Amino acid sequence: MSTAVRAVKIAPSLLSADFARLDTEIHDVLEGGADLLHLDVMDGHFVPNITFGPPVVKSIRGCTDAVLDCHLMISDPTKYVEAFCDAGADWVSIHAEVDDDVDQALDMILAKGKRAGIVLNPDTPVEKAAPYLEKCGLVLIMSVFPGFGGQSFIPDVLDKVRALRQMDYAGEISIDGGIAEATAPQAVEAGVDILVAGTAVFGQDNRKAAIETLRGAAA
Repeated sequence: MSTAVRAVKIAPSLLSADFARLDTEIHDVLEGGADLLHLDVMDGHFVPNITFGPPVVKSIRGCTDAVLDCHLMISDPTKYVEAFCDAGADWVSIHAEVDDDVDQALDMILAKGKRAGIVLNPDTPVEKAAPYLEKCGLVLIMSVFPGFGGQSFIPDVLDKVRALRQMDYAGEISIDGGIAEATAPQAVEAGVDILVAGTAVFGQDNRKAAIETLRGAAA
């Protein structure tokens, strides 16, 4: 297991932003110290909600050069990953639970020169990701069941983070769901590199202070 010191990154989730003033919201969190932006894409089928598609990603790309981390909660990623890559996503992550061809989708992302990631739901064992790890620069561990924001953190998922570190996975590990001042230290101690935070950042009036609070708690 690697003992290298890992600097935590903060990735505000735009799902919690005010879409009526999205450009302002993006610049607010980036000026406040965010390291990248997390974009939750939901299709209303894989998860019971719908958010946005490639045109919105393209618009976001037009107002920032920050890393755009697209988390695709969609049933058939092979149909759409190229469109998200072309729209300006830097990282594209797909769920291990889909019935679609996961290997093919990851290869399509890599062929576009983007970072490919694999996502695990809270009840999905880490072994489900194992066949894909060589292709993935990112593993996203869901610490809530995907589909809606504002849920409570599920601490048992941290066992998957520890298992990935025991497997000497060399890429970054991200966690999404219920991340706040109280839960961030647990996640980082387990081996997480990237904290995805929605309401803990966008739900605060002072986004810079919110990001500093998360980073300080995780230090």
